[in-house]
Amino acid sequence: MNDEQPADLTADLSDEPRGCLFALSQPPLMLFLAFVATLILGTAVHDLYRW
Repeated sequence: MNDEQPADLTADLSDEPRGCLFALSQPPLMLFLAFVATLILGTAVHDLYRW
């Protein structure tokens, strides 16, 4: 049997680099990006169609 502690296994996983998809999967970041995109879309529509 293997005598490694579970902490050793998690330490190996934490050394792996995380990519951009991991960062985009975070809900606060997605909410912020959605808010910024909504502001940009709103200003674009306002510039195109001046009511």
